[in-house]
Amino acid sequence: MAGQVKATPTFALTPSSERTPTAQNYIVNFDFLNQYLPDTYEKEFERYGNRTISSFLRMVGAEMPTNSDLIKWAEQGRLHTKYTQVGTAAAQAADQATFQVNDAIDPTTAEQVIRVGQTIMVVQNDGSGINKAVVSAVNNAGGGKGQFTADFYEAGGLVTAGTGAGNADVTVFIYGSEFKKGTAGMVGSLESNDFIFDNKPIIIKDTYNVSGSDMAQIGWIEVTTEDGATGYLWYLKSEHETRLRFDDYLETAMIEAVPAEQNSGAAAILGSSGAAANPGAGSDGIFFAVANRGNIWDGGNPTTLADFDSIISRLDKQGAIEENVIFANRQFIFDMDDMLAAQNSYGAGGTSYGLFDNDEEMALNLGFSGFRRGYDFYKTDWKYLNDPTMRGGLPSGAGSGKINGLLVPAGSTSVYDQILGKNAKRPFLHVRYRASETEDRRYKTWITGSAGGAATNDIDNMQVNFLSERAVCTLGANNFFLFQD
Repeated sequence: MAGQVKATPTFALTPSSERTPTAQNYIVNFDFLNQYLPDTYEKEFERYGNRTISSFLRMVGAEMPTNSDLIKWAEQGRLHTKYTQVGTAAAQAADQATFQVNDAIDPTTAEQVIRVGQTIMVVQNDGSGINKAVVSAVNNAGGGKGQFTADFYEAGGLVTAGTGAGNADVTVFIYGSEFKKGTAGMVGSLESNDFIFDNKPIIIKDTYNVSGSDMAQIGWIEVTTEDGATGYLWYLKSEHETRLRFDDYLETAMIEAVPAEQNSGAAAILGSSGAAANPGAGSDGIFFAVANRGNIWDGGNPTTLADFDSIISRLDKQGAIEENVIFANRQFIFDMDDMLAAQNSYGAGGTSYGLFDNDEEMALNLGFSGFRRGYDFYKTDWKYLNDPTMRGGLPSGAGSGKINGLLVPAGSTSVYDQILGKNAKRPFLHVRYRASETEDRRYKTWITGSAGGAATNDIDNMQVNFLSERAVCTLGANNFFLFQD
């Protein structure tokens, strides 16, 4: 049988009615990029600017190594003691009265600190009057534990009758002592009552995976990363963005971390059933520490000087740190700017710039970075609270969990380091990462696979691994302020 040309593939000789290439009159299937050279921007446009939010801890904190599963420190208690729930059954005008301390004493096994010979202020909790007295007897034994007897300096005696030993009639604090000539010294001494805090590090991980083939793929668009690196290999961008995302998580995990509650799901899958030093999952993040041991402002942003005066009054009762930084979202910044701008001109006498050291130029500038009222306050925009993909996207409302700002005391404080066994200067806010002579877990990165220079296994890929083990220590949380809805 004679050979013949097969009927396939076919081709059409009849032109189309329109002057456009089609699958029938073009040599190959239509492909836009094969016919026209596109006018392509060779670089990516940074639509959202610098997208990272990790800057907060670098500005206010420090990083120090630790080689333990548990970080412990001691913070000083108050130097002086005040009891606010003190009851008495004494009658009005009595020259002498017996009082019962009903305050919760920490530690609970401790005795009340009032001693014979000390002079005290006795203030009626209903505001009806005050007395000053000298302590003549103290009972810290048996059923009389927490009782003391005081003799008043006033001839009129106790200003108001008591309602019962178990009630909260008066507030008492010690202001000194007085002894007769030739008498013995003070009986008993006081031990410092430190507050012990601890925190545990958590392990944070991430990874980026790319096949060997994709690593060899070259694109048209020049990729520019946030750190200035450029190239036409698309995987470089994805790997770099994974690194940036991990850097952000190192910070946000320290801000948002919470300890897993007992019997919770997280405690079940992440907790340790072993050593007591690592009892469970989670860690005390900054927000958690301040919410539980610090100060909270809620119900909207402080917008008046009276609001800030309330904050200052609270700071007076804490460490009275001279300089403080407020990290805030945009609306909080606007509210502070408006509040301060309103002080530029007021009163019948004309203009005052007292908040701005009488600097008119500074006062009139709505971008001022700080002001002084009792203490120095500096404000700065916190990107984390503005980012719509993070806390900036949360709804407003009492139950929304929205946080508008955080006041952080500047500088450092002295604490007793339980590991070192001595006092040490530490920033109010700092990160402790796991490290030893053989293993540094501050920021680990390594490559596995068989591509990209790695030769760890026979898988045709490159896997970039990231790991860090760290905890944040919030020292003196009583000096911090959390501003929330």
